[in-house]
Amino acid sequence: MQATAYTYDAGTRCGSVLLDDGTPVEFDATAFDAGGLRLLRPGQRVRIELAEDGPAEGGPARPGGAGGARRISLVTLQTF
Repeated sequence: MQATAYTYDAGTRCGSVLLDDGTPVEFDATAFDAGGLRLLRPGQRVRIELAEDGPAEGGPARPGGAGGARRISLVTLQTF
């Protein structure tokens, strides 16, 4: 899936992207490190992979069925 880099903090390696419909989605250092990047600038086109978080251990399932909230598992530069 493609998105546009929106925010990035080099100290924490966390940030957010905007999906093509304008929805912001945050990513953590694990997702940033998985993409092998060293730096990310706002406005860059990126490729992201989404994963679903399951319900918390022993907790109820999230609304909408067995799946959980979407999270970014990988951020890397978009290549053509």
